Amino acid sequence: MKTTTRVVVIGGGVVGCSVLYHLTKLGWSDVMLLERSELTSGSTWHAAGGFHTLNGDTNMAALQGYTIRLYQELEEITGMSCGLHHVGGLTLADNQERFDMLLAERAKHRYMGLDTEIIGPEEIAKLAPIINLDGIIGALYDPLDGHLDPSGTTHAYARAARMGGAEIVTHCHVKETTQRPDGTWDIVTDKGMIHTEHVVNAGGLWAREVGAMAGVYLPLHPMEHQYIVTDETPEIYERETEHPHVMDPAGESYLRQEGRGLCIGFYEQPCRPWAVDGTPWTFGHELLPDDFDKIEESIEFAYKRFPVLERAGVKSVIHGPFTFAPDGNPLVGPIPGLRGYWSACGVMAGFSQGGGVGLMLAQWMVHGECERDTAAMDVARFGDWISPGYTLPKVIENYQTRFSVSYPNEEKPAARPNRTTPMYDIFDGMGAVWGQQYGLEVVNYFAAEGEPRFETPSFRRSNAFAATAREVKTVRQAVGINEIHNFGKYRVRGPNARGWLDRIMAGRIPQPGRLSLTPMLAHSGRIIGDFTVSCLAPDDFRLTASYGAQNYHMRWFLQNAEEGVTVENVSDKLNGFQIAGPKATEVLQACTRQTVDLKFMDVRRMTVGMTDCLVQRVSYTGDLGYEIYCDPMAQRQLWRTLTEAGAAHGMKPFGMRAMMSLRLDKGFGSWGREYSPDYTPAETGLDRFISWSKPVDFIGRSAAEKERRTPPERVNAVFAVEAEDADVHAYEPVWIDGSVQGFCTSGGYSHHAQQSVALALIPRSLAKPGLVAEIEILGKMRKATLLDAPLFDADGARMRG
Repeated sequence: MKTTTRVVVIGGGVVGCSVLYHLTKLGWSDVMLLERSELTSGSTWHAAGGFHTLNGDTNMAALQGYTIRLYQELEEITGMSCGLHHVGGLTLADNQERFDMLLAERAKHRYMGLDTEIIGPEEIAKLAPIINLDGIIGALYDPLDGHLDPSGTTHAYARAARMGGAEIVTHCHVKETTQRPDGTWDIVTDKGMIHTEHVVNAGGLWAREVGAMAGVYLPLHPMEHQYIVTDETPEIYERETEHPHVMDPAGESYLRQEGRGLCIGFYEQPCRPWAVDGTPWTFGHELLPDDFDKIEESIEFAYKRFPVLERAGVKSVIHGPFTFAPDGNPLVGPIPGLRGYWSACGVMAGFSQGGGVGLMLAQWMVHGECERDTAAMDVARFGDWISPGYTLPKVIENYQTRFSVSYPNEEKPAARPNRTTPMYDIFDGMGAVWGQQYGLEVVNYFAAEGEPRFETPSFRRSNAFAATAREVKTVRQAVGINEIHNFGKYRVRGPNARGWLDRIMAGRIPQPGRLSLTPMLAHSGRIIGDFTVSCLAPDDFRLTASYGAQNYHMRWFLQNAEEGVTVENVSDKLNGFQIAGPKATEVLQACTRQTVDLKFMDVRRMTVGMTDCLVQRVSYTGDLGYEIYCDPMAQRQLWRTLTEAGAAHGMKPFGMRAMMSLRLDKGFGSWGREYSPDYTPAETGLDRFISWSKPVDFIGRSAAEKERRTPPERVNAVFAVEAEDADVHAYEPVWIDGSVQGFCTSGGYSHHAQQSVALALIPRSLAKPGLVAEIEILGKMRKATLLDAPLFDADGARMRG
């Protein structure tokens, strides 16, 4: 066994072996994997081995497609069999909501290059005659779906990695992981110590315990999961072709052929977490005791959907644990604030996602960034606030809703409310309907008396529509007030603060008393942040960006740290309100003895009522507006001051649903939608905020300059859509001249203009005012016309005036 290596991967399941293989594929051969027992120990060996591309996040779906296509490559490289069965798969819909979800997913697949299709009951019967079609509306058919041999596939990854120079050591128990002062790591095992530059935690069921050795809490929890293999069944073994997979969301089950019988597994409601206080090191190739009581109702439903099961005997029961993160997606990437420590765990769908996870992590380690946006699986998407007490109920909820319809406006209730601001009880008493971001409760809208305090999940316009319209009207005609807790906020200070910001940010860094908007770029030139930078003094700056990207952005700041600069995350140490609308200045002036003469993009310290505040003349609503920041301890007093003054001007509160409608009036992009590492400034319009003249080689400059000389082929455009009861959410295909030539990044309904709106990436050569296209929304083509001006305040007179 080597005692020095570049990378140590801890864990010999399918994910650890995939990471190891992909590191060698990208040229790192001095790598090794340590496994406490045998390869596949833990969850991998007893997995059902199914794979599919269906995923609500398009990047995750694309990585699942990569994983599936990789298996044939592994077989060719190693000469080993992965036991591939590409039998195709059906996802059933027994009501309109589930069918809407399938229509939305099929639309996404068009521009992703996935060859799926919507089929009706007659086609379902031909493909899978064992299904009782009572109540079935249709299904999504994916020819890529199938299953494989978990053990064979894992060993194929391992052999391919060894062929690339990797070393694999089994029966090697990691006892400690200790970081040296220079940032490298000592891995203490029962076979000796290994010194390494990088550690990858691919511990699976033991990822929590492995993380704890380095002082890292990973929000994971194992759940018990059970599937059944039947005896030989004539309806199966007499077929000429293998039976396709069937996913039945109504029955919370998945079914496939297993030899001459069937295999069916369940995501039952009376589910059980496993190893709540830690996974025993002695566990490995054991199974849990059979528990038919837990899946009794699921089996009863399955007998109705697949009557053949009632006649088939049970050959074996597989009941074992596997891990979930709170949202069901993997935890992948560098641990924020910990040099050289990487996560590759929480991959509950290892044979659908393991290849993509290995590729992304290897790219991250070797190249410093990934080829696509990894936000859905980035370990940084959870903050330091997360705890085992939060993780457990969220994991249970995720397990129970694994096959539920995933709505774009859904707010799941488990472990809430968790984090709240001083305004929570005040807003709750005013009828707030709550959402959450990054664990924080955020008002979506305010229900009027008699209206329900719950937004109905839907792919169509919800019961929030009327309330949102009221709030938009208040902002556009009078003045609205909105809490600004859900911005990420950072304080940057020190003698080198300006120089550091000039290097980190692509845009202009403002002078004292002013603010600017700027993208932050990766070295590849892709967008990793859109920031407001406020200069309070020559060596004192405030940054604001997306609240949910705090760990992501702080990780980047720390990775690019310099002497003479301190960066502090003050997201929860500053709070306050924004007021926006034509009466906003009058309200603010009534609250202060200072003259409110701020020009657009000014920033100034002011006393508002009794509260010392930082006031910025800017608003994401696109209207005349101010952001007013204060100490959270003074926030309730500031609320009283503003609302008492605002009453005479018709001021009322508004929530995030109205905010997202208001930004459509101006065609403003949004983080995670228009702005993400999938896109570049020249594609999204953020290039207008790049300071080309500043004499600084800012990060990403060479790539951005290249795009400036040769603009990218696609560009983001704003469309007016002739919709009915459903608007664009994201990733709907844009049809131009009879073919799919783009996709939507976001959209919704502009209540001010009473117009459905879509933002979409389309070919630059076609992006001319008046272009007529079609956008596919829930299976129907909707006429869309490219706009040549914003729907509100086209010349910016009100916003800047």
